[in-house]
Amino acid sequence: MLAFVDERHMESAERVRLLIERGRHDQSFFRMALLGVAPTDRDAWVNLVFGLGEIPDDGPELPKGCVPYLPSSVDVLLRVVEQAYVGAPDVFVEVGAGVGRAAALVHLLTGASVVGIEIQPKLVRASRDLVTRLLVSRVSCIEGDAVQLTGLVSIGSVFFLYCPFGGERLAKVVADLEPIARTKMIRVCCVDLPPLACPWLTLEPAALGDLAVYRSTWHGESLASWASPATRTP
Repeated sequence: MLAFVDERHMESAERVRLLIERGRHDQSFFRMALLGVAPTDRDAWVNLVFGLGEIPDDGPELPKGCVPYLPSSVDVLLRVVEQAYVGAPDVFVEVGAGVGRAAALVHLLTGASVVGIEIQPKLVRASRDLVTRLLVSRVSCIEGDAVQLTGLVSIGSVFFLYCPFGGERLAKVVADLEPIARTKMIRVCCVDLPPLACPWLTLEPAALGDLAVYRSTWHGESLASWASPATRTP
């Protein structure tokens, strides 16, 4: 997971980490520091800020049909935050949270609350250790099968699926999101997944490549209007 980062970026990663751990985190400063790193070095820089090492091996708890743990790239997460208009009022739900890297990054970039769902106990412990080490609030990790738990996180407003599984498991998770979508507009962000053919979901055209961002349509709201501070409610 670690890669070469030049000395200047190593120093900035250490400075940012200390600010976070001392409770002096600032979203704008964090974003500026991250974007000041070359795109090819951002994943390694984030790993330095978070004190993360090699990707852990998967355990026997990983269900058949699930994709082995692979952390989503910083590039993907930046696009998710931008194209799904993730902000502080949101509750970002990550299906397959791994060691909590994406959860911590999204929170630090946006101020959103984050709930991770992870089935492997070893990864859950690593995620909780990361949150404790960074002293970040409003980030948590639930241990269990996302197929059974995702639909129960009714406070969620953005659901992130980084190729966690497909087939019947994916269909079950998406179906369980429909009751939540009847109460408010939600966004479903998918990476490297087949198209979601649901009448209550509309694909946003701005999301291209491996990322697809859907919004629920029960309320007839658009992401453009949702992005306006005047229309956002916590």
